Amino acid sequence: MKKFSKEDREVKLFVGPQHPGVTGNMSFEITLEGDILTSVKTHVGYLHRAFEKLMERRLFIQNFPLVCRICVPESDTNEENYARALEELAGIEIPERAKWIRTLVLELSRLQMFMRWIGGIAGTMGLGTAPQWSVGDRDYILDLFEELTGGRIYHIYILPGGVRRDLPEGFEERVLKVMDYLEKKLPDYDALIFENAVFKKRLKGIAKIDPSWVEEIGVTGPVARACGFPFDVRKEQPYEVYDKLDFEIITETGCDLYAMAMVRRREIELSIKLIRQIIDRMPKGDVWTHLPNVLYWKIPAGETYVKTEATRGEFGYYVVTDGSDKPRRVHVRGVSTPHAYTLLERLVPGMNISDFSVAIVGLQTCPPEIER
Repeated sequence: MKKFSKEDREVKLFVGPQHPGVTGNMSFEITLEGDILTSVKTHVGYLHRAFEKLMERRLFIQNFPLVCRICVPESDTNEENYARALEELAGIEIPERAKWIRTLVLELSRLQMFMRWIGGIAGTMGLGTAPQWSVGDRDYILDLFEELTGGRIYHIYILPGGVRRDLPEGFEERVLKVMDYLEKKLPDYDALIFENAVFKKRLKGIAKIDPSWVEEIGVTGPVARACGFPFDVRKEQPYEVYDKLDFEIITETGCDLYAMAMVRRREIELSIKLIRQIIDRMPKGDVWTHLPNVLYWKIPAGETYVKTEATRGEFGYYVVTDGSDKPRRVHVRGVSTPHAYTLLERLVPGMNISDFSVAIVGLQTCPPEIER
C-alpha cells in the first residue's frame, strides 16, 4: 500500500480576508491534515495601514481623526493614549472633572466592546440569538456616545487639555438607566451563553495557554488574567482617576477560551460598578485647559510612553517630539500583535478547524493595530 508523505496529506487554505469568522479584514493561511490544523500564518494589510508614518506627517491635532481607526470599535482608547502622551510632553495639566469624564468614556467604551465580543464569540459557534441581543444592547451605549460626542463609533471627544465639551444635562441619569438595564439583562446572558452546556463544551480546553508564554510573548488583558496573572494597568499603573476608584483585578485559572470568556463576563459587572462610582463621585468644574493655536502648536523636544488598559489588554503609545509642529516618531503598542501572531500560531497546532474562528474571536484581534 502506498504511503503518502506529509506534503501529500496536508492542504493549505486561506481564511479571510472576507470571512464571517475573522475579526476584521485580515487573512490566515492555515495548513490542515484532515480537519486538524497543523500551522497558521497571519497576513494583514487588507484594511487601514501605515498609521504611524501618516501621523509623523500631520499636525498634532490632525491625528485625532486618524488614531480612531487604529482599532475602530475601541477608538476612545487611542484618543486617550495619544492625548495623554501629548499632554506629558507639553507639560499640560487637565482639569479634574475632565479626568473623571475621560474615565467614564473609557469604561463605557469597554462595555460596548464586551457586548460586541459576546455576539461575536457566540455567533461564531452558531448561537444566533446572542448577537441579536448583544448588538441591540450595545446600541443603547452607542446612543449615549452619540448624545455626548455626535458620533456612535468615532468620537474625537478626548483631546489635549481635557474633553471637547461637558456632559449634557441629565446625561448621568441616562447612563445609570442603561447600567440598570444591562445589569438586569446579565442573568439572561448567563442562561443563554455562559451557563450553556454547548458553550462550555466548545470553549473548555480549547486554545489552552501555557502560563510561561504570558511574559515571554507579552500576553496581556483578559487573556493573561485567564491564566491567573493579576495584571491590570488600571490598578498597577493608574491613569486618569482609576486610583480613586474601588475595584479588584479579576482573574481565572483555566488558561483556555472559557476562562477568557469568564474574565470578560465578570469584567462587564466591574465596568458597571466603576461607572456608578464615577458618576457618584464626579466633581464640578472645567473640562478643558486652553491650548495655544493648535494649527501652530509646537511641542518641546522629548519622548514618552503612556499606556492604558484597553478592553483587550495593554495598549500604549510611544511618542517622540523634536520641537516642531508634528510628531517626530509615533509607535503604537497594540494588543493584537502578540495575540494574533505569536500566541495564535502557538495555539493552533492540533486544533480542530471548527474551533479556529472561535479562537480568533476569543483573542479579540483588531487587524489595523498590526499593520499600523
